[in-house]
Amino acid sequence: MAKYYPDSGVELSTFTAKHYDTIMNIASFGYYKGFIKKAISKLDIKPGDKVLDMGCGTGRNILLMNKYASSDSSFIGLDISEAMERQFNDKCKDFQHIEFINKRIDQPFELDRKFDKVFVSFVIHGFPHEIRETIIKNASNHLKPGSYFNILDFAEFDMDKMPVHHRFVFKKIECKYAFDYIKRDWKTILQEQGFGNFEESLYLKKYVRLLKAEKLQ
Repeated sequence: MAKYYPDSGVELSTFTAKHYDTIMNIASFGYYKGFIKKAISKLDIKPGDKVLDMGCGTGRNILLMNKYASSDSSFIGLDISEAMERQFNDKCKDFQHIEFINKRIDQPFELDRKFDKVFVSFVIHGFPHEIRETIIKNASNHLKPGSYFNILDFAEFDMDKMPVHHRFVFKKIECKYAFDYIKRDWKTILQEQGFGNFEESLYLKKYVRLLKAEKLQ
């Protein structure tokens, strides 16, 4: 599959997509499994919630969210990787209220329904900034007023102040768009798109953040 953005690290090769969960565990020195559970617990998912996971990957995160769900909850995962789709459907095959849709999140789309939560995890940093704004608009268009857009991704930090070994790993595995992402004021960006009442939780020595933003209108 040809990449839309040659410098992006989120349009994955078939090999990376197939082994994504393992790669994330290794890249985070084994911490990914633990902190992702903590982050999901902060989403405040309630029984009956409708949740959209944009860039859902293998379904690992949706299954963690599903632990807080009820029979009338629903989860939709969006991704474009066929390898991810196969893993997602295999993991979630026993749950009728979990659905995979093959769809790009970096282009405008309409699902003809509104959600209580939209979640995007380690995806938005990997796009040019003007494309990130499209992703934010897609999230806003699919949220009910008073509901939350949840971004789990890198925090804002000065890469030059990182310990040498952390900086080496970051430069080695991340695409150039990530270097831009960590410099931006994401609360201001989201405010300009109609979000507010921010909550944040920091992980992995404060290099990773869950940023919760309420849709105000």
